[in-house]
Amino acid sequence: MGFQETFKALSDPTRREILHILRDGAKTAGEIGSHFSMTGATISHHLSVLREAGLVIDDKRGKCIYYELNLSVLDEITGWIAGLRGESSDEK
Repeated sequence: MGFQETFKALSDPTRREILHILRDGAKTAGEIGSHFSMTGATISHHLSVLREAGLVIDDKRGKCIYYELNLSVLDEITGWIAGLRGESSDEK
């Protein structure tokens, strides 16, 4: 994972809101888009940036693609931040 791509993806408030929406579980692009007043193409672009940054994964189920959080990347980020704070990854 490249931190540059990850932090660039996180810099956008719409993408942060998408991640917040996905914390409750996998959703289709249409379900995600229903939370915003923007075009499907714009939502698709945001999902693409999040996927390329490794923050979400997609899973095709039948005719639908479901997006969900990639928790392993989020764990890497929090571990890196904890390291900056001088905390070991074992500390909570």
